[in-house]
Amino acid sequence: MKNGTFHIKLTEAIYNSQACYFLHFYSKLAEETIIDKLKCLQWSDEHKQYYLVQKDMSLHVLFSELRKLGCYVDYSKIKKKTRPKREQIKNPVQLPKLTPRLKYKLDQFERWMLEKRLSKNTIYTYKGVTALFLRYMQLKKAKEINALWIQRFNHDYVIVGDYSVSYQNQCINGIKKYIDFCSMDVDFELLERPQKPKKLPVVLTKEEIKTLLEVTHNIKHKTLLAILYSGGLRIGEALAMHITDVDSKRGLLFIRNAKGKKDRYTLLSIKILDLLRHYYKQYKPKKYLFEGQHGDRYSNASARAVFLRSIKRAEITKQGITLHTLRHSFATHLLESGTDIRYIQELLGHKSPNTTMIYTHVTESSLKKIKNPLDELY
Repeated sequence: MKNGTFHIKLTEAIYNSQACYFLHFYSKLAEETIIDKLKCLQWSDEHKQYYLVQKDMSLHVLFSELRKLGCYVDYSKIKKKTRPKREQIKNPVQLPKLTPRLKYKLDQFERWMLEKRLSKNTIYTYKGVTALFLRYMQLKKAKEINALWIQRFNHDYVIVGDYSVSYQNQCINGIKKYIDFCSMDVDFELLERPQKPKKLPVVLTKEEIKTLLEVTHNIKHKTLLAILYSGGLRIGEALAMHITDVDSKRGLLFIRNAKGKKDRYTLLSIKILDLLRHYYKQYKPKKYLFEGQHGDRYSNASARAVFLRSIKRAEITKQGITLHTLRHSFATHLLESGTDIRYIQELLGHKSPNTTMIYTHVTESSLKKIKNPLDELY
């Protein structure tokens, strides 16, 4: 680490016929933190490193994302023609430091969010974006928060800085939460949110899931992937699961404190019970179902690396595959087998049925029922 930040080195190479940036981490903590935050990164078995396809994200935006995560980036190995100019990697506007009064107010805001039981990631994000907004208000010598100043901050900092749509929405959410904390009356109707691109989830076939598990020889890794698919779990839910959360007699998995602070039950396939027993006898986890080397929770980065290695061994070449693809596949396969969408909503822990409805657009059985008009011509 350097000056209290994560130290990362960037290199570039051609991989799978595409120009890519490769990230070199100088500590396990840096790797796990950055990989957990930057969902766009992929694992290369050949290079044993995480990488990003250059056409998917400009170097300037990559720098901005890494800087937001507190990274010192060594880009000396990047070709000069693609190296960002000095002024490009600075913030779009130079913001002053917060006054002691606003720092104290921001700390109060953090404690308020803790009392509201918001997740650690949400608190970290909301506090960070609110600090940027308050610094912007200081720069402009604005006396009160209103929708117009939020719009100006959105343009001068987020749009000019070429930040992502997701980050823009995070800024708005964080500022709104701060306004709620301050009990202010601000009209947000004039504040338009950017629309995220609506992409259909990538889904694996049942045959691909079977192959994926067959090529995963390590029993711990196989059990993790099987549990994710069997219960339609988010990776965080699986890694937070305790040994006692497996109800083998009822064929259920107990998911504690999931998204939205809700507990729920989901399915446990009876066919992986033997796998679970063999795994337990061999690894003897003490608290968490999946533990790291020192008895703590298994890391997201390790789980992601395991999954990507198995995907490569299974020779599955679909684009955009992540651990979350197993959850998408679980929901889609249930829907194709005739399971009521309301049950699927409960199993997945979706708050709204509209979230679950996306799977109706990707089910193979539904599409096969539609008669193609070309078929009627012959």
